[in-house]
Amino acid sequence: MARKTILTAAITGNLMTPEISPHLPVTTEQIARQALDAAAEGAAIVHLHVRDPETAKGSMRLDLYEDLVTRIRAENDDVLINLTTGEGGRFVPSDDDPQQAAEGSTLCAPETRVAHVEALRPDICTLDFNTMWSGAASVINSPRNLEIMAERIYRAGVMPEIELFDSGDLHMVKDFVARGIIQTPLMVQMVLGVRFGAVANPATMAYLVSQLPQGTQWAAFGIGRAAFPMLAQAWLLGGHVRIGMEDTAYLAKGEHCTSNAQLVRKAARMIDDLGGALATPDEARDLLGIARKA
Repeated sequence: MARKTILTAAITGNLMTPEISPHLPVTTEQIARQALDAAAEGAAIVHLHVRDPETAKGSMRLDLYEDLVTRIRAENDDVLINLTTGEGGRFVPSDDDPQQAAEGSTLCAPETRVAHVEALRPDICTLDFNTMWSGAASVINSPRNLEIMAERIYRAGVMPEIELFDSGDLHMVKDFVARGIIQTPLMVQMVLGVRFGAVANPATMAYLVSQLPQGTQWAAFGIGRAAFPMLAQAWLLGGHVRIGMEDTAYLAKGEHCTSNAQLVRKAARMIDDLGGALATPDEARDLLGIARKA
């Protein structure tokens, strides 16, 4: 029997822009529709951000998350919903005074970053362990803030998806496990190809996988042109996979994707061609140990 692979569809993110990808979903209606279509093509999990409908920039508004989740659940009770907590972690230092925040900073209290998770209690939410440069911004996830977020996520009955951007992030995760802050078995997502983060190549992914705690359910993905090569590599190393317009605007070199469903369809075909099989939402729940919400 073929090994079951969980496919996560990352629908919109916060850094991809409509200028880069004209088919990028922005409104809650567009994001929900693309999430539902991605699920219909085989995604067991949909990873969700919301955007300000007027500016198209990433948002933390609870009303937008409420509307998005309601729209998805009105048509699909099965797909696992994974909400980001990545918003609110960016600091842009002012040129005049680097202690002062410049335009584009979103850094806020950890309680604010998980407020929508506590209110909506999705199946999964991300918990990013990276502190690194991203363009002109420094992404800051301090140990103190991560402890606060983790405690609130678990109290809400939500599974944290640990996001790693480099090997140092994994060392911190192990420290959190040793101190009982993060529970095992872990659900880990490894991000490769972000500038100044882990390089998107087989050797880097293999090293990170070799350092994971025993019993971890892990996935990995690549950014941009590395998206599909890293999807294949993750499957070959025994992991789960992710694809979506948060990560890439292209179906193939020079060919814009028109939807998340189109990306998921190609990913599903790749897994099938390699001899694998996609997990259903119920199979994904069993693998991850996530019960249905009452």
